[in-house]
Formats: sequence, structure tokens, C-alpha cells
Amino acid sequence: MQQDEVAARVRQVIDATGVSAREFARRIVIDPSKLSRSLNGTRRFTAAELARIADIGGVDVGRLIGATAGAADEVTAGAVATPSTVRSPPPSRSPSPSPEGGRPLQIVRETVRLIAERGFHAVRVADIAAACHTSTAAIHYHFPGRDELLEAAVRWCMDEDTRHRAEATAGTRHAGDELRLLIELQTPRTEQQRRQWCVWLDLWAEAARSTTVGRLHVEYYRQWRGTVADVIRRGVEQGVFRPVDADGAALALTALIDGLASQVLAAEPGLPGTGAPAMHDALIAHVDACLTAPVSG
Repeated sequence: MQQDEVAARVRQVIDATGVSAREFARRIVIDPSKLSRSLNGTRRFTAAELARIADIGGVDVGRLIGATAGAADEVTAGAVATPSTVRSPPPSRSPSPSPEGGRPLQIVRETVRLIAERGFHAVRVADIAAACHTSTAAIHYHFPGRDELLEAAVRWCMDEDTRHRAEATAGTRHAGDELRLLIELQTPRTEQQRRQWCVWLDLWAEAARSTTVGRLHVEYYRQWRGTVADVIRRGVEQGVFRPVDADGAALALTALIDGLASQVLAAEPGLPGTGAPAMHDALIAHVDACLTAPVSG
């Protein structure tokens, strides 16, 4: 089956969902640029990606590759240039309602939750399958290897963090207010924020060992520092912040956030001066001392 025909069918699935290609990429947990290249014919979809596309789109994999449902099991890597055979999804352990967002997103969300609780290397595929009330075969159908599952978990965390920040700061015009809000969002106050930070700490360690995760780490921090630098530049223009090197200030502030957050998570709960309020106060003091423009008399 020709690559462009597979791409055309995937486009139909995306159109039927009524969302943008970028949002669809987020739902199937792949890099938007990979989806774009596959749709344009410069990259081939993998079997696992087609499985996730079929799941999110509510269609049979055989339809995507141009085979009948019965023949889909016989379609080999050469048909869509993937390294493995495209197979029909394995049955779940017991019938259950379709999870919100589809099975792939459920798998990734549960993986992130388990990483936060136990650490990545303590999480087994069997644990993820049990959390999703499905089989290990179903997990491997969507994410054949542990590395691919880790990459998907990292990307999901990145996308969720970026989306949450954008929603929280939408409509904020005063740069000082926006920067303080960004700091608030990055302070591990709630249980959800602490869980997210535990995942990030585990992923930092993986980034030092994994080229793929390392690239995602670099990409995320480039975007995050860029967001902070843009707010600082706007604050300088508004007269809220004193004239500074926005990129350098963003680098220092984001590094300070990371360092303080890791200390908060590592400290004994309730120990005076080591909790989230102390971290937040230290960050605001840094902004006031290094960035905030003096009020003219």
C-alpha cells in the first residue's frame, strides 16, 4: 500500500475528529512535526502510531492501511514501511467502557501517575496494564517498547504543562502579574503539583542517559525559558521591570525554580523554611530584587 494513500486516510480520520493536526498529535502522543512529515509523505507511520490513530479515531487499523479487518493481521512492515506487523488490537482482560481520550492516552496518564509514585524504573508494564484494566499485550500494541512509552510520557507531561500555563495566563496583560502567576504554577504546593515535579525529577535523570528524552528535555526547556523571557521583555516595555537581558534573566529564574523545587520535594514535610511557601517567597524576592523597576517618586 502506497504511503500517500495511508496518509490520506489518516487525514480523513483527523478531519472527522474536528481538531487541528497539532491537537491530534497531542492526543496520539507524538511529536507534531513527526505527524506533519508523515502526512506530507516524507516520513512513514509506524505500526504503533497507526494503532493509536485508529484508537483515537474509532476506526479499524485495516481501514487505515487499506486492508480488510481480517487481512490486517497479515499486513507486514513492508506495506507501510514499519518495523513490525500491524495487528488487530488484543482483547482486554474484561469488557470495559472506552476510557476518556482513548486507550493510548489512558496508558500514558497511568504511566505518568505510576512514575510519580514509584519512579520510572520501578514501574512494570504489568503495573500499567493493571491500572488500565487491560492486558500487557494491549499496552505493547500501542507502545511496543519501554523507550517509546517513556518518550510518550515525557511528551504528554510537556504538552499538559504548556497547555495548563497557556490557559492559566490567557488574558493576563500586566507582565508582573503574569510572571508571578507563572511562578505560582511552578511552585509545588498542591498534591498534583508535587506529583508533576516528582515525574520531572525522574525524567531529568533519564534525560542524562537517553538521547531521545534528552532532546525532549532540551526542547521543553527552550520553550519554557522562551516563555519567561517574552514576559520579561514585555515587562521592560511596560516599565514594570528594569532594563535587563531577558534571556539571561529567564535562564537564572528558571534554574532557581528548578533548584528550589527539588529542595522542597527532598525536604522533610513540615520542616520550617523548606516548604512551598518559602520557595515561593524566595522566588518573588528574587524578582523584586533583580527585575522589578523601582517606583519613581
